[in-house]
Amino acid sequence: MFLDLLRRRNPELLRVATQFHRDGLIPPNTYVIDLDAVTRNAGYIATEAARFGFTPFAMTKQIGRNPDASAAIRAGGITHAVGVDLECAVAAASGGLATGHLGHLVQIPRHSAATAAALNPLYWTVFSEQKAREAGAAALELGREQDVLARIFAPGDRFYPGHEGGFEADQIARVADRLDAIPGVRFAGITTFPATLFDPESGTAKPTPNLGTLTEALHELDWAGRHNIVVNAPGTTSTAIFPALAEAGATQVEPGHGLTGTTPLHAVQDLAEDPAIAYVSEVSHLWNDRAYVFGGGLYVDPVLGSARTEALVLGAQDDPATAVPQQVDMPDASAIDYYATIPGAGAHRACPGDTVIFGFRPQVFVTRGLTAGISGLSTGNPVLAGIWSADGSAPLTHAADGFATGTSGTHTAAHNAGSNS
Repeated sequence: MFLDLLRRRNPELLRVATQFHRDGLIPPNTYVIDLDAVTRNAGYIATEAARFGFTPFAMTKQIGRNPDASAAIRAGGITHAVGVDLECAVAAASGGLATGHLGHLVQIPRHSAATAAALNPLYWTVFSEQKAREAGAAALELGREQDVLARIFAPGDRFYPGHEGGFEADQIARVADRLDAIPGVRFAGITTFPATLFDPESGTAKPTPNLGTLTEALHELDWAGRHNIVVNAPGTTSTAIFPALAEAGATQVEPGHGLTGTTPLHAVQDLAEDPAIAYVSEVSHLWNDRAYVFGGGLYVDPVLGSARTEALVLGAQDDPATAVPQQVDMPDASAIDYYATIPGAGAHRACPGDTVIFGFRPQVFVTRGLTAGISGLSTGNPVLAGIWSADGSAPLTHAADGFATGTSGTHTAAHNAGSNS
């Protein structure tokens, strides 16, 4: 999906990722992130958000909650993150992003409320009064009051299976009163997901009924005398959809794939955000004229449907800018992705150890993949910032002389990577 986009708009990321793999600095099953591009994207999103009056919160689950990427996002001007779950918020905080929004999509478990409150989230979404009471009690223990957002729904709204929950939108004024009555809690606004979705037929992002539900609830709250309401409207978030969100009354946006140029819109249109992520693997072995490619991170976000997956198989002298993409037979979604296979290995002259580069829309946090940020691509001085596990923690980090333990990715192989660029 995004391989052609990377080859056109960020070929240097592919070249440096290939070289770092050849030099033994990046292992297979690693998502490589252009930190300079992430900073540029975050800067553009932050600027446009300010123009429309939005507060942006960064979503980092798609990039494995990589702390170096969080620092790059902050350098671009987005200072707070949205935690899809509590672990996401904790990982983003370790990279320097304060907690802007917590509890949406995943509610905070009962015995984790104190941990969540200690992050001092600006906003905490609740699906029920019980969850609001837990948030309020945890906030009171810290001597403060917690602003909460009510997740709302109306007949006809669209939710992914397993994402359902919340308050009835036509009762929002009463819901606000009930939440305000809970000690430690202040009703601040409303949210839903998804507010927009990609439409394959038109190649655009269109509002879902949920976005209209937010607008109607906002009007009801206004009629009830409640003003300055926060309207959180995530989904397919890039700057391209900001005008539609502003018209609907949104006040908060949550770019995730927009930060790496991998929303569905980026697959069909050249947008302002640059592509900034690729998946690096390696040929393990050949069998029956197929090259077997190491997996572990081969989860392709299905938002664009069952699109054909291609990869570059790169021998020692091959340039990713000129190599011909090869079709990849991906593991079945019900199988563990130990390997992907590339048919016709003989014709492609594939050899064990060859670098394999993919470009697809990632959801790193649900995989066994690693992440590696590279800084300096925009100046011609690439440096490997570090290697991290899919949850944003430090794994056995990879250096030129093999694996070594480490707690920070910022020093790992940095001098080696710079000398091999």
